[in-house]
Amino acid sequence: MKNQGFLKRFQFALRGIGLAARTERSVQTQLVFATLICLVLIYLQVNAIWWAILILTIALVLSIELINTAIEAVCDLVEPDHHPQIEKIKDIAAGAVLLASIASCLIALSFVIYLVKG
Repeated sequence: MKNQGFLKRFQFALRGIGLAARTERSVQTQLVFATLICLVLIYLQVNAIWWAILILTIALVLSIELINTAIEAVCDLVEPDHHPQIEKIKDIAAGAVLLASIASCLIALSFVIYLVKG
């Protein structure tokens, strides 16, 4: 897989996103929220700055969720049984997703406040 051409690496990345979207409930949940947010933006016809902020936020949360999923998969491969260090690693990775999700909720709240104050 190393040193492949751009198109091949792009295919690997798309395959990884698709695999996570099909098999991981957390990724599926994040994708549902991302879709709903995009539909709201389309409906409200918001300006470009809000599109940029919310797309970056969606990308951040989904990216961290994918990294968390990959970390968990490696941990499960290395140590299928319960191990305190593996639990710590998984908890820290999940914490990263939680922080990004909280930040996205705060950004969504800012968006709502912006709409209300209009």
